[in-house]
Amino acid sequence: MKIILTQDVDTLGLAGEILDVAKGYARNFLIPRRIAMEASEQNIKRTETQRKSIEVKKIKAKEDALKVKEGLAEVVVTIAQKAGEEDKLYGSVTTMDIAGLLEKQGIMIDRRKILLDKPIKTLGEFRVPIKLHPDVTGAIKVVVIPEKTE
Repeated sequence: MKIILTQDVDTLGLAGEILDVAKGYARNFLIPRRIAMEASEQNIKRTETQRKSIEVKKIKAKEDALKVKEGLAEVVVTIAQKAGEEDKLYGSVTTMDIAGLLEKQGIMIDRRKILLDKPIKTLGEFRVPIKLHPDVTGAIKVVVIPEKTE
């Protein structure tokens, strides 16, 4: 089934693109959530007239993402966790933990944008990539230190 995306979707494409997807996926997921609309002639014509404003929005979003990337280069997140022998953590540091600490620093980033392959389970310094835009990926430094026990 042919659809037109009304917003950017990481796994599919960018707003305004015409794609061919499974009927069930389009009818049960994309269209009810207004992520896409059916690619009828009328909708295609409407999208063509809006294409210029969509392109301007894409360029602005990419520029904003590049500015955020520059700011993130200097960000250091320090997390204190309980650790055992051989610097192994009792728990782990997840994207939720990192997003929470970034929020405390005044940086609002969705935890799903933080690209952590697997949770951090050891002490040390780590570079954690953050996908800000489909074409822009920044990185922050995460430092995991032992929690002080008294």
